[in-house]
Amino acid sequence: MSDNKKIAIFQRKEIRKTIYNNEWWFVIEDVVFALTDSKDPKQYIQRIKQRDAELKKGWVQIVHTLSIETTGGRQKMICANTEGIFRLIQSIPSPKAEPFKRWLAKVGYERVQEIEDPELATKRTRALYQAKGYSADWIEKRMRGITIREELTDEWKNRGAKEQIEYAILTAEICKATFGMTPGEYKELKKLKRQNLRDHMTDLELIFSMLGERATTEITQTNDSLGFIKLKQDAKEGGKIAGDAKKALEKKTNKKVSTNKNYLDVAENKKRIE
Repeated sequence: MSDNKKIAIFQRKEIRKTIYNNEWWFVIEDVVFALTDSKDPKQYIQRIKQRDAELKKGWVQIVHTLSIETTGGRQKMICANTEGIFRLIQSIPSPKAEPFKRWLAKVGYERVQEIEDPELATKRTRALYQAKGYSADWIEKRMRGITIREELTDEWKNRGAKEQIEYAILTAEICKATFGMTPGEYKELKKLKRQNLRDHMTDLELIFSMLGERATTEITQTNDSLGFIKLKQDAKEGGKIAGDAKKALEKKTNKKVSTNKNYLDVAENKKRIE
């Protein structure tokens, strides 16, 4: 139970959690106890549902009963993901919940601002990377890569690709043709789990990722491709262009572009030095 991958710290209290459907799910009783100090969290949750009819109505959609590791072994416990926990917090009439309610209101307001002025979202993303310690040069490449990615997915959407599932397949084709690995295999190389792969790429890895996706966009527009099958072929061709360029550089420098380095390791080493 000392494994911090299974416990979160919330209001100085432990919140048990687990991965389900590739996202964190938190034990609801632990969250309620942290915010209310209730001696009977289960009963408190029932009272919340009685007061909040809408929460009670949508309860089955935001919770799952999952197996959680406890001091007495694994037990089935009611859990919610981050969105579900935030919804629950909104219904807790406790002074300890107020900071989170204000934070949610602030996030919502910022989101409305970003819809009205998309440039704000770009500025906030850049600021987040700066706060995490990324270099200015890396941030510029990452931001440009985000733009190139959005241009490509817009093309896919307009040309008949179904979001999420088919986007993932098309992305995997580009990545495999560029680096010889699918995104999942690449994350394994870098020892990543749920983290964003591109946030852990080096400058060169980002550059070749951008080349593969930009080449795919150009090919798709030139071919005026429509439908998943044709888009998939474009993805392979665009990735191959980047892959051939990567191989040429590797041959010239006798160095591999793909590396197992990730920002988690860099950040940890920085902490040790400091």
